[in-house]
Amino acid sequence: MDADPGLAQAGRALLARDARLLWRRRGDALQPALFALLVVVLFALALGAEAQALARAAAAVLWLAVLLAGLLALDTLFRGDAEDGSLEQWMLAPVPLAWLVLVRTGMHWASTALPLLLATPFLAELLHLPRAQLPVLLTSLALGTPLLSLLGAVVAALTVGMRRSGILVALLALPLYVPVLVFGAGSVAAAAQGLDPTGALLLLGAGLALALVLAPLAAAAAIRIAST
Repeated sequence: MDADPGLAQAGRALLARDARLLWRRRGDALQPALFALLVVVLFALALGAEAQALARAAAAVLWLAVLLAGLLALDTLFRGDAEDGSLEQWMLAPVPLAWLVLVRTGMHWASTALPLLLATPFLAELLHLPRAQLPVLLTSLALGTPLLSLLGAVVAALTVGMRRSGILVALLALPLYVPVLVFGAGSVAAAAQGLDPTGALLLLGAGLALALVLAPLAAAAAIRIAST
């Protein structure tokens, strides 16, 4: 019973610290959202002004934009803490390291994927996505983007001890991201064809539940290995 207040207090302290740092670097915090908007605009220009062509590719384009935006900020997930010595304090803290990793990953999702999730209806209108498919797209993003952040946390933890590992992070993360992208965009494609998208959404939900348990433990183990 005594562990719960400690976990909550440590989580609130880490969230407050991350929020202050995010506010100080709010210009950098906007980069993933601006990058995703740029990806959507470039795809729209490349596909032309035909509404039907844009509508067919809208779900895949939006999913790809969210994935790339999250990947852009992935290398900085633990690197700042490794450089200023905060990771060593994490390991000495009287709370599980996996809990702190989970809190940090949640903050990463909230600062990179959540703004894009809120902007998805606007971006979907820009790409002429049929409004009947929007609930499926939002559900798939709500399930898939936290899964991407959790998988990315494991990759970022594996490379936290390396310098200039941006390309390596992308190479390691992309194979893990592909199934999430396939099921996420595939659920919207199934809805567009009149099929039931529940199967793909359930797979995303199962993957998210599994990652919530295993990814923080794996990332914590990787951080301990990288710090030795």
